[in-house]
Amino acid sequence: MAEFLVIFIDVILPIFILLAIGFYLHLKFTLDLATLAKLNIYFVVPGFIFVRLYEATFSLQLFALVLAFFLLLVFLLYLAAITIAKLMKINGGKRTTFANSVMFFNSGNYGVPVNDLVFRADPYAMSIQVIVLTLQNIFLFSYGIFSLRAAKDGKWKAAMGYFKMPVLYAMLSGVLLNAWEVPIPEPIWVSANYIADAMIALALITLGAQVARMKFKKGLYTVYASITLRLIGGPVVAFIIISLFQLDGMMAQALLIASAMPTSVNSAVIAEEYKSHPDLAAQTVLFSTIASMLTVTATVYVAQLLFA
Repeated sequence: MAEFLVIFIDVILPIFILLAIGFYLHLKFTLDLATLAKLNIYFVVPGFIFVRLYEATFSLQLFALVLAFFLLLVFLLYLAAITIAKLMKINGGKRTTFANSVMFFNSGNYGVPVNDLVFRADPYAMSIQVIVLTLQNIFLFSYGIFSLRAAKDGKWKAAMGYFKMPVLYAMLSGVLLNAWEVPIPEPIWVSANYIADAMIALALITLGAQVARMKFKKGLYTVYASITLRLIGGPVVAFIIISLFQLDGMMAQALLIASAMPTSVNSAVIAEEYKSHPDLAAQTVLFSTIASMLTVTATVYVAQLLFA
């Protein structure tokens, strides 16, 4: 019970405070969601990714192991999501948004604080979370955007459009400048950090505004299916992969807990930008975050029980 309260107060409550602010601001001023989405995708997200990739420090062996785990996890979740979508007769762009809500999880402003709390700021555990966060961002703002555009405009236009995205160049420059140890002038680095620090707040305020605009309907079966796959299916698939790789100890705990996070806020942001069922995406993020209060706490307990 104490652990539940700590996670709620230190992680969940700050998220919902920002959501509530976004909700209120939209009711009061009718915010322009298209502009908010563009500010996220073309400004703060590239800055956030560049800073995190430039700062990241981890060994090649650890990176390769987490990469293998991550790719297998995402692939299996994709297969599960597509299978369920076909059974539920979810088609077109809605199927893509549904699959993205299952594959992309909140490893940043949710996963990082949870990791920090559970492992008490252990650098090894945090390095695992940072790798997962990095891979999530790369995958979300590459395949995630491509899949939404492809469903609407076709694969060729989607590919051409992606090469115009600043996120791609933020990723490449962050990785290369890090690898080559290129120093960044202080004024530029300070500015980049200001931009990166704005990402979480702006993304959550955008989500709050999306929620204020929603018209909640009965029979949200698509949302319920997505939440079940994300919050329960994610850890189950992760446990299978961990067992397959014969992982144990802190690494196994960190990966299992990382896989249990709710749907990524940025999945709703890109759905809003590309007009691919943004209400479905926003509802999934909202409800999965609420439900995760129970499921993440349970996953933390199980991870410590199995891999202590």
